Amino acid sequence: MNDLITYDQAYDLANILIKKATKDELAECARLLALNLAHHQVKHGEIAVIDTLTLLRSFECTEEHLNVLMEGMLNLIGVLVNVCGGVGQAKH
Repeated sequence: MNDLITYDQAYDLANILIKKATKDELAECARLLALNLAHHQVKHGEIAVIDTLTLLRSFECTEEHLNVLMEGMLNLIGVLVNVCGGVGQAKH
């Protein structure tokens, strides 16, 4: 999917989904993303918050930096779509 969508497009799509989501849906997304992070930490070790903040605040746009940002946006979009019922679908 990375070749089909730019980071800016992914960021914009995530914002659209966030605006459409209810507070409960956003809370469920946070829970699922926290579980994904915990799973990664158990298998591969803890990720220091300072390292994540440094990456987010970096103005140096390396391929690794862009890949991490893109994967993060795609993870967020995937969880939002699953929790909220999909893009363009009516909520029940």
